[in-house]
Amino acid sequence: MTLKLYNTLTRKKGIFKPIKKGHVGIYGCGPTVYWYQHIGGMRRYIFEDILVRTLLFNDYKVKHIINVTDVGHLTSDADTGEDKIEKAVKKEGKTAKEITHYYFNDFEKDLEKLNVMMPDKWAWATEYIKEQIGLLKILEKKGFTYETSDGIYFDTSKLKDYGKLVMLDKEGLQEGKRIDVKEKKNKTDFALWKFSEKPGERQQEWDSPWGVGFPGWHLECSAMAIKNLGKQFDIHTGGIDNMNPHHINEIAQSETAFGKKPWVKYWLHNDFLNLKLKEKMSKSTGQIVRLETLEEKGYSPMDFRYLCLLTHYRKIIEFDLKNLDAAKNSLKRLKNILSELKNGSGKTNKRNLEMAKKQFTEFVNDDLNTPRALSYLWEILREDRLNNSEKYRLALEFDKVFGLGLDKEDKIKIPADVKKLVKERENCRRKKDWAQADNLRKKIKQKGFSVEDVGEGSKVRLV
Repeated sequence: MTLKLYNTLTRKKGIFKPIKKGHVGIYGCGPTVYWYQHIGGMRRYIFEDILVRTLLFNDYKVKHIINVTDVGHLTSDADTGEDKIEKAVKKEGKTAKEITHYYFNDFEKDLEKLNVMMPDKWAWATEYIKEQIGLLKILEKKGFTYETSDGIYFDTSKLKDYGKLVMLDKEGLQEGKRIDVKEKKNKTDFALWKFSEKPGERQQEWDSPWGVGFPGWHLECSAMAIKNLGKQFDIHTGGIDNMNPHHINEIAQSETAFGKKPWVKYWLHNDFLNLKLKEKMSKSTGQIVRLETLEEKGYSPMDFRYLCLLTHYRKIIEFDLKNLDAAKNSLKRLKNILSELKNGSGKTNKRNLEMAKKQFTEFVNDDLNTPRALSYLWEILREDRLNNSEKYRLALEFDKVFGLGLDKEDKIKIPADVKKLVKERENCRRKKDWAQADNLRKKIKQKGFSVEDVGEGSKVRLV
């Protein structure tokens, strides 16, 4: 089957052709682990997971690398401000390693809840300092760097095609509103290595040929991608907010260093998730909406994943609880239908299965069109010419791409107040106070949960 992907670099959707037949190398921009990840960020990893699953569905062998930025990401994309990790160190009074590993572990748990497949390797920036210094040396030897009082910078004026990923208008930028460039030669120049203001005060700094300091955010990703996937590879992913300046700077330094054009054949970017909320969703996490926030409201991680699949990855998701409720109800209905089909009788017709799988593959192979593929799943479930056994098998086959865990029960986080009501109801049942037990069941239902009696205990489900 032909796989078509939209390439940000060419601004066209075309047939995907990997560098090595049957093999795909993917590098994804990962988290900066100084704080919790919000649901807008988690959308990105669901998109990348669908990409990987689709490639595997098409029988490609995939090598998937995601970086972990644990140093060098400054609070401003203009190479100014504090290092986000060092700032968190001061705020929380912990070591940099404690900070980064704590927030990474929390992030990884969220991925597991969302049924996101783990990459072949998590590439931590601090473990590739040698490679980053080596890449900078190559750029210096080629005459593309210069030194200022605060670091080593890449001279973008020496590249005619700088910013081609976003069709950057360098001349218009130079003529535009004033930006404080300090000692930079050009507004678009970016840091490759930053000097420590007071060596010894930072928790994370290294010796280099240019002085004690730390790598630039862009240099890190190029060095890690090249080390793990080679000087040229197939796919680089990220959110559209990564395109400028991060990805255009990665391209500039990588193609300059090794002359491979394009450095990456296909660039794929997901659009934003916009919050359209009337109520404040979180009290304790800086007003960001986390996966945990949704769980506290009675939603499962799979409800959120299903919601993301309803919108094409290159379109904005307008997120509100009404939309999430609709996704929750659809997923619940889907699972209920499959539960009824699970033990269905009837022989499976191989031709029916192959034809349906072919049609499904055409939909997901059209630039990861999950909305249309999900719609097709519902069409299959309504198809009179298929028996229950065939429908169930096809649903699980399609779920290899969707990753919704359609053959599993969701792990539901039950709020403390609901747990308390359930316990009170169990006590009423033991006392044979059936009227109060029934009253408590209604209260539990009002909070979005149902309770099923199992022996002396109870089983709680989402309504």
